[in-house]
Amino acid sequence: MESIDPATGQPLPADSIQRVLFITNTVHVYNIPPMVAGKGHVAATWTADGNKRQIFTARLRVIETSIPQPNGGETLKTDIVLEDASNGQLFAAAPYTTQAVVEPVSDSSRFFALRVQDEAGRKASLGIGFEERSEAFDFSVSLQEARKSLGWEQGGPAGKKPSAESKDSEEKRDYSLKEGETITVNLPGRFQRRRPDPEPASGAPLSAFSLAPPPSASSSRGGILPPPPSAQSVKSQRRISQNMQSSGQPSAADLGFDDGKFGEFA
Repeated sequence: MESIDPATGQPLPADSIQRVLFITNTVHVYNIPPMVAGKGHVAATWTADGNKRQIFTARLRVIETSIPQPNGGETLKTDIVLEDASNGQLFAAAPYTTQAVVEPVSDSSRFFALRVQDEAGRKASLGIGFEERSEAFDFSVSLQEARKSLGWEQGGPAGKKPSAESKDSEEKRDYSLKEGETITVNLPGRFQRRRPDPEPASGAPLSAFSLAPPPSASSSRGGILPPPPSAQSVKSQRRISQNMQSSGQPSAADLGFDDGKFGEFA
């Protein structure tokens, strides 16, 4: 069976694919006044005068059409069509090219403002009203499905299906710590952990490794250790010891002086 463009009534390529997202046989069509700034569309003004603004009762369909392209891709479009339920003749069509084509009213969940378009591109706003809230809800769900297929929900270009990569990039990532997970914080400067000194290998000279730090003041009985004697005092002490040895007096070692540890300062 040959596919027909629901918006224009013209034949489509033979390999085009259509599917109906929503259908209802009874929807009331209204000639509505201009939208009031700050209030939007108000359905009560359409029905206040004894339904004088109602102009037609139609069958409504939401149709998705996939049209193959010569380069191997496809163009996807969605149309909202109002038809004569008795013979299927097209009454009005609304190409769903932006969300503004269908606008909810401010005072009811069963009524919508629909922007229709003819073959010449002229546009007009009609009101539609469902008899049941469940039908109005299903109509809204079908439009949401159409937006996902068109890529509007992911911010992609209209009429092209979003790729798998773009879907993955749009997914929200959870950066919260899961149970049992930890994080490591590197603190600069003085907060860094001191690396332990390597242990000396067997046979290695002590000069190749760091000496142990001197004992703290709290661990020594006399508090702070006295500084070592200067080289000048060591030389003076040696002279005194040599003079005492030549005169037959006791040496510095005999008197309790250390004459060897600091000899390297001579």
